[in-house]
Amino acid sequence: PAHCHRIISFGGYGLFSHEQDKQGGPQPNSLIITEIYQKQEKKHNPTTETMDKTKLAALPVLFGFFVMGFCDIVGISSDYAASAFNWSPTMTGLIPSAVFIWFFFLGVPVGLLMNRIGRKNTVLLSCVVTVIGMSIPLISYSSVTTLVAYGLLGIGNAILQVSLMPLLNDVITNERLRTPALTGAQVVKAVCSFVGPYIVLLAVTYFGGGDEQKWYLCFPIMGAITLISGLWLWATPITEQNTAIVSESSISKTLALLKDKKILLLFFGIFFIVGVDVCTNTISSKVMISRFGYTKEMAGLAPQVYFVLRTIGAFFGVFMLTKVAERMYFQLNIVASIFVLLVLAFVENEIVNFICIGALGFLGSTIFPIIYNMAIRHRPDKTNEIAGLMIMAVAGGTTTFIMGAAIDFTGIAGGAIIILLEVIYLTFCAFKKI
Repeated sequence: PAHCHRIISFGGYGLFSHEQDKQGGPQPNSLIITEIYQKQEKKHNPTTETMDKTKLAALPVLFGFFVMGFCDIVGISSDYAASAFNWSPTMTGLIPSAVFIWFFFLGVPVGLLMNRIGRKNTVLLSCVVTVIGMSIPLISYSSVTTLVAYGLLGIGNAILQVSLMPLLNDVITNERLRTPALTGAQVVKAVCSFVGPYIVLLAVTYFGGGDEQKWYLCFPIMGAITLISGLWLWATPITEQNTAIVSESSISKTLALLKDKKILLLFFGIFFIVGVDVCTNTISSKVMISRFGYTKEMAGLAPQVYFVLRTIGAFFGVFMLTKVAERMYFQLNIVASIFVLLVLAFVENEIVNFICIGALGFLGSTIFPIIYNMAIRHRPDKTNEIAGLMIMAVAGGTTTFIMGAAIDFTGIAGGAIIILLEVIYLTFCAFKKI
């Protein structure tokens, strides 16, 4: 009617409409008309549909980051393996490196593979590799098959880390929300890191009847979780961005991106933040054992403190990165880390050392996604290749060898200094303007 007009306003998840008399009074049929308009708007509103699809697509992708956290379970599970097979400390120490070394070899090739088969299919491939690896000890359990399982876990995780973060960028189309989304994904990964020891404990106490020799049952548990993740993602439609940009890439051309000074700077930034993470996780229990006489079981509290604070830091970072510029937040956290490491190296106090371990987890929790997103934003036309380069840098976890040697020669202080040197590079990375 001529005396009515349509009012459009924003609701919580989209648009709704109603009719109102120009003089301010509602029309007799306004409630019916309002209901019809609401149904039509909900049915045909592209904004609502897009938001709903984004949420549905984001959930299985974020769950994939839980699977990504299985690499952090290697530490505690390797202790059980050492006991079961009488491995030497040197042999046991090789396990984390045997997992992380695959990131160096597979980072770039997997980035190129994504150009051919797509990001979602590459994530699904990682799930297949991981499920196969986690099934092997259940079929045949020995020291050899255990090592093979660890190797396939590393291969699957390397493929996953290369492809999952670009896939998350596909479902989070708002540029401003991508860094908080990546940080939120690290929260999910940190939750897995925290509950990891409980997965092993579940395998021993519930499925293994309390027999520590049954620790290997944690592998099929991880395999089952990975299978659920893969099936969920497979059933979820995702539209990948930049799929029309198919370059004639090669390993040499991808590595040539390191000639870009900013990419090179950020590459080593990823290398050293992963080194800081793995080294801090590794040294935390050693601090308690060597300085304060903790038993192995008691010392397990230290990495738990680290993972809890890392999870809290990631949650806090999701909020802060919507309020503060990512570079400034990077700078504040990394400068604070220098102070914490100096205290850890030279102050031998039980409570203070626990605080330092937790603080390092909190302060370092958001640095990886910040650096990663800075690299992708610098060259969005090379997203797949840069993803491969950045995940190749996850091989920084192998710096535990250097830290271990430093501890052998100079004690805990020497190990803390090695971590400090890595943080000093990250400080340069945070303040360098290119």
